[in-house]
Amino acid sequence: MKPARAPRFQKRKVIKKVAKRDPIFIDGVRPRPMFVDYKDLDMLSKLTNRHGRIVSRRKTGCQATSQHAVSKAVKRARFMALMPYVGN
Repeated sequence: MKPARAPRFQKRKVIKKVAKRDPIFIDGVRPRPMFVDYKDLDMLSKLTNRHGRIVSRRKTGCQATSQHAVSKAVKRARFMALMPYVGN
């Protein structure tokens, strides 16, 4: 007798991707000029991980212009000693 085999092709669960919203936009509208305040540590801490690194666009949902503004703001906050260069 042959041992019972698992089915060769199993059905995979379909995961529906939800479009991420840009956290910098105000009511879905891009602020002009694009500016992120380096003193807004609550928002900047959401856009960095626990190691202190800037989180990628794929994970945050930022557009390219927003991500450039975020990276500038984080670097300014680090230079002004408002944020750590390395996580805790």
